[in-house]
Amino acid sequence: MSEMVNLVRREVVETARTVVVKVGTNVLSRDDDTLNVDRICSLGEQIDRICASGRRVVVVSSGAVGAGIGRLGLKSRPKDLRHLQAAAATGQADLIRVYNDAFHPHGLIAAQLLVTANDFKQRSRYLNVRNTLYTLFEYNAVPIINENDTVSIAEIKFGDNDHLAAMVTNLLDASLLVILSVVEGLYDGDPNSPDAKVVHLVEQWSDDLKRLAIPGRSSRGSGGMQSKLEAVRTTTSVGENVIIADGRRENILDEIMQGKEIGTLFLASGASVPAWKRWIGYTVAPKGRFTLDSGAQTAILKKGRSLLAIGVQQVEGEFSQGEVVALCDSEGQEIARGLTNYNSHDARQISGHRTEEIPSILGSLPYEEVIHRDNLVIRSS
Repeated sequence: MSEMVNLVRREVVETARTVVVKVGTNVLSRDDDTLNVDRICSLGEQIDRICASGRRVVVVSSGAVGAGIGRLGLKSRPKDLRHLQAAAATGQADLIRVYNDAFHPHGLIAAQLLVTANDFKQRSRYLNVRNTLYTLFEYNAVPIINENDTVSIAEIKFGDNDHLAAMVTNLLDASLLVILSVVEGLYDGDPNSPDAKVVHLVEQWSDDLKRLAIPGRSSRGSGGMQSKLEAVRTTTSVGENVIIADGRRENILDEIMQGKEIGTLFLASGASVPAWKRWIGYTVAPKGRFTLDSGAQTAILKKGRSLLAIGVQQVEGEFSQGEVVALCDSEGQEIARGLTNYNSHDARQISGHRTEEIPSILGSLPYEEVIHRDNLVIRSS
């Protein structure tokens, strides 16, 4: 592997004001499921050097369940929810203690944030998380974020911490997401093959990249390369960069911040998306779907227009005014998301009608647009 300093990587690092470091369970755990204290201490030293450069650091850390497995003397990862939650509750205490011990010699403070998906879906709670992070930065604290596995159930789970890390990155401006796993990066084939090589640079996201993700997940973690690529897509779509690298490698963060060609760098797709539109387009799951005619698609994708009722062919789902809906073409492909000015009942009533006809249908004209352009986000393909 070439370790020369790469000018593209130097530019990515130098323009990043915030570094979000996602650390996987297998990076943090030993073979017996106990926490790898030496590795966490090493990460603490490297994070201190990043902070000393004037950058902010957020850590999205797995490892609570794994630490709990070791602490409780379990022989394997529990498969039922209540035992997983018990392991998480036990392990989280160990995890944050070790981080705090690793940061303390450097004058840094570990600040624990346990979140669920609802903290990102609801706008007010989303802003509370964002405000908390920025306030912690003022106090020389390093936020350690993890999913609150002790209370999370299927309906409010992120799925894995790769997805959580992407949403945390999208909260913050000028961020670089570093995903530390037990693979060197994205390979151009089966990583178990001796001929497979690491792809060091991906300039533009393409769905074709998904074929390079070998199905499966790590022994203790909940994700795999497929989940990491979904996180990459979400993050690069809003204008941020991502690096996937081997977290077991000595001084991995130092090398990344020096611009060395380590792991796989995924470059941002286009300009940075404003924070408000990141929440609409890439954080909240849509409550409904609008199928658009070709004229509406052209108006939105090519002319930067708002969505009018006449361009809506079909309305699916049940939603209230102000909730996020997906905008789809005739083949069901999602092209955009936005905040609807009409609830599902009224949207069905006025779909396909001209704006001037709405008062006779609803009794008034609350809004000329079904979705205003300011509340609409084009989804990158």
